[in-house]
Amino acid sequence: MGGTAVGTGLNIPENFSNIAIREVRAITGQDFVIAGNPFEATQAAEAILGASASLRSIAVSLIKITNDLRLLSSGPRTGIGEINLPAVQPGSSIMPGKVNPVMAEMLNMACFQIIGNDSAIMMAAQGGQFELNVFTPLLAYDLLNSIEILTGAATSFTERCLRGITVNRDRCEELSKQSLALVTILATRIGYEEAAKIAHIAHDGGKTIIETVKDMRIMDEKDAEELLDPLKMTGVKQ
Repeated sequence: MGGTAVGTGLNIPENFSNIAIREVRAITGQDFVIAGNPFEATQAAEAILGASASLRSIAVSLIKITNDLRLLSSGPRTGIGEINLPAVQPGSSIMPGKVNPVMAEMLNMACFQIIGNDSAIMMAAQGGQFELNVFTPLLAYDLLNSIEILTGAATSFTERCLRGITVNRDRCEELSKQSLALVTILATRIGYEEAAKIAHIAHDGGKTIIETVKDMRIMDEKDAEELLDPLKMTGVKQ
């Protein structure tokens, strides 16, 4: 602020920088300060680049979260179906009765746009030459656009989806009991090779791990049920 073309501060009114930064603080309510090195700040865009990279990182994490929620809510009969996402609009235009995960998809698209903005900011930041970066308008526009998009999308997703998620407890219990991965804990008792055999026997016989363990009388039924309890294995308090 007040560095003019290359950071020298030539040709600005007296005390312009201090007056300008005071007004910016009053408008935003934020404690902005003048750059310590106006030469570096005029030609480089590291601050904007870093802020955009942080927004991109948040966007990537949110994409992962929303994709997980979409998969966990898939169904209700031929998918995972462990959770229910709130229905915010009437079904699907193609399949009657279908509930689309529209809020998760909305957040995904918003995050895709933020990643695109970050790519544009990266190109604009490296495009500056010598003492001046002429691409500052794009840097500012895309950064502010990303902030606005992420704020709105995350807030809307929280209010219209996240807070309304419910758990299908029976379905979760059903899938956990059917999981062959439960055999992992047996390796601590009977070894990897024997545990692998049990997994194959359970799979081939269409039975659960605990049913197979009981059938083979590998251990006492009470010990088997306690050892193969999914909640205890994951450290979840009942």
